[in-house]
Amino acid sequence: MFDWIQKISNYFVNNVLGLDPKNHLSEALNFFIYDTTKILLLLVIIIFLMGIINSYFPIDRVRNYLSRNKLYGFEYLMASLFGVVTPFCSCSSVPLFIGFVKGGIPLGVTFAFLVTSPLVNEVAIGLFIGLFGLKMTAIYIISGILLGTISGIILQKLKLEKYLTPWVKEVLANAQKEQNAFQDEQQTFKQRLPIIWKEVVTILKGVIPYVIVGIAIGGLMHGYIPEGFFEQYMNKENLLAVPIATILAVPMYSNASGILPVVQVLVTKGIPIGTAIAFMMGVVGLSLPEAMLLKKVMTMKLIGIFFGVVTLCIIISGYVFNLVL
Repeated sequence: MFDWIQKISNYFVNNVLGLDPKNHLSEALNFFIYDTTKILLLLVIIIFLMGIINSYFPIDRVRNYLSRNKLYGFEYLMASLFGVVTPFCSCSSVPLFIGFVKGGIPLGVTFAFLVTSPLVNEVAIGLFIGLFGLKMTAIYIISGILLGTISGIILQKLKLEKYLTPWVKEVLANAQKEQNAFQDEQQTFKQRLPIIWKEVVTILKGVIPYVIVGIAIGGLMHGYIPEGFFEQYMNKENLLAVPIATILAVPMYSNASGILPVVQVLVTKGIPIGTAIAFMMGVVGLSLPEAMLLKKVMTMKLIGIFFGVVTLCIIISGYVFNLVL
């Protein structure tokens, strides 16, 4: 989907700047240009689309529909399934998170999407089948969906809306005001566009500094953390290997398709599959760049709670995989 951005980034770094593709600086800079361009593009598209939806569909109706008590948390499962079909890494999922919150969707349901989206997607599924076979792929898909669903339910029960930042509350208030204006004046789509675009620009101005800082951190880690650095901590003799693998994965930053070859290498070197999958989930589901992006919409306490719940679920999953497999 974003191959053209990667080609432009490669050309700029390797041809215009003349850097060696295997150089650490080259890898870090290439990563920064690619991810910054991709995420800002996603932000514009998603916020614009959510603006159109919000202008035609009452926020209260969406909120009330998704807030009803459905059988066995159906809304969380649907959010997780939606996460499966969106091929985004953890940082790329943040624009959709902002759009969900702006659309009045309950926070726990939004979290269910935010957890599942980077963990499971069609690209990762294809690679997983090739590397580990159908049985392991099915376990991976089901565990990713359950992880998002359960995390979303837990986080919703904690009633964490009060820990959203004032900026988010202001965005929500503005969204309601805009919608009232649309409803009162019965404007045409052409008349609505300037108001929608103004909201896109306002949100972009608010999040761009966090995007740049977060991706810069991710780029440095991507380019300078040596391969095999964490393997010594994840051997099968270590009873704490799963939590250690999960925690050590957080400073890294990659999508599922990027980290899967690393997971295959870990497994071939004798690291238990559950520990390797926990490491993968930690890399793609939690990251410092993601935390930097979320800081615009969540207080540090909420980020800590979110990371803590997801980390706990990943660790439990890792131990279960090791016992079963």
